[in-house]
Amino acid sequence: MFLTDTIAAVSTGMTNSGIGIVRISGSEAFEIADRVFKTKKGNVRIAEMKSHTLHYGYIYEDDKIIDEVLLTVMKAPNTYTTEDTIEINCHGGITVVNKVLETVLKNGARTAQPGEYTKRAFLNGRIDLSQAEAVIDIIHAKNQYALSNSVNQLNGAVSEKIKVIREKIINSIAYIEAALDDPEHISLDGYGKELQFTVDEIKNELKKLLDSFDNGRILCEGIKTVILGKPNAGKSSFLNALIGEERAIVTEIEGTTRDTLEENILINGINLNIIDTAGIRDSEDKVEQIGVERAKKCAEQAELILYVLDSSRNLDENDKKILEIIKEKKAVFLYNKSDLHPVLELEEIRKITDAPVIKISAKHGDGIEEFSHLIKEMFLKKKIGGNDEIFITSARQKNDIFNAYQSIVMVEQSIREEVSEDFYTIDFMNAYESLGRVIGEAVEEDLVNTIFNRFCMGK
Repeated sequence: MFLTDTIAAVSTGMTNSGIGIVRISGSEAFEIADRVFKTKKGNVRIAEMKSHTLHYGYIYEDDKIIDEVLLTVMKAPNTYTTEDTIEINCHGGITVVNKVLETVLKNGARTAQPGEYTKRAFLNGRIDLSQAEAVIDIIHAKNQYALSNSVNQLNGAVSEKIKVIREKIINSIAYIEAALDDPEHISLDGYGKELQFTVDEIKNELKKLLDSFDNGRILCEGIKTVILGKPNAGKSSFLNALIGEERAIVTEIEGTTRDTLEENILINGINLNIIDTAGIRDSEDKVEQIGVERAKKCAEQAELILYVLDSSRNLDENDKKILEIIKEKKAVFLYNKSDLHPVLELEEIRKITDAPVIKISAKHGDGIEEFSHLIKEMFLKKKIGGNDEIFITSARQKNDIFNAYQSIVMVEQSIREEVSEDFYTIDFMNAYESLGRVIGEAVEEDLVNTIFNRFCMGK
């Protein structure tokens, strides 16, 4: 799995910008840079430059200047990949950046694969697999909470927790093995009761990690949210109020919204992947019928339903249909047009649901702040942002931690049934290996390639 050749790629966005960076990493990085870069003096070898220094000069193709650049020299092992690394800071036009990269490739480097720099950092032992996954989470972070959690993971929060748990497991295995090998000097009498304390500690720590996944997923992906209601209840107006602009068409004509309208909205640090839908009602209009069916399908897949009620109208058969659709869903009831004289009383709504009810005026933006606080309370089960908080964001990590948890449960069962102690070590070792996969010990090459293929070029 180790790659020893020298790679190069553009590490900045492929768009016209102030600067562009071409990164070179590998055993021949300095020699390749010598072939294309010259200072004004023109006689300084890069290998003789001090590490982590910046040098002014030019990139040449043969004897022709391509661009005026700043070149960063970073010597192994104190680099991102732990290899000799060069970063060429050139002007940020797409043409010039590609030309610089092309020149580097002509002089001995090959094009890096997606995520190959981070992959080399993992393979060379500078970071583990959970830290590598944190890198891509940082790149794709949608909000400050997601960014903070990803940085926490990159700094080793998950790794350290896993290592502490694995140490408890391997110490227990070592003691049992030693006792089985030397029963005259090491007794296992009553050891099951003593071991139960360690098993309880490990179970609790693994359970906390598993329970953190829902929060972690919400931080990274956002909440699938659907706005439902009868025609003209104020669904589109509420969406516009959340966005702060006239994104959805609003008229007095019922059935204006025929199709779904999707937006990503940041509410109190949480992303709502929100869908505005057609009003739910019986209609002979075929186009509107299609819109209603799409609304119902979106509701089935939603993690949160925002049910907009028009306080100026009584509940009717259409409301009953909506209540049936959302009865098993997490929902918020939005009592709209609260600035008008209500026909539908607030207490009547509270009698038909245990879901939270908020008075709003979508037209005037009233109730948005209360809604924002409610979303945070509903979906963030614990405080986010503390240094000790760990949120699992990877389904792969969750699966391996769950497997470890199941193995520890088997150890607990063996203790309860007072079976032979050598059975403990089998399940303990399964847990130890499952947790090892979280941080990248003994993982298959295909899995490693799959993870790093999610990265962008140049990272």
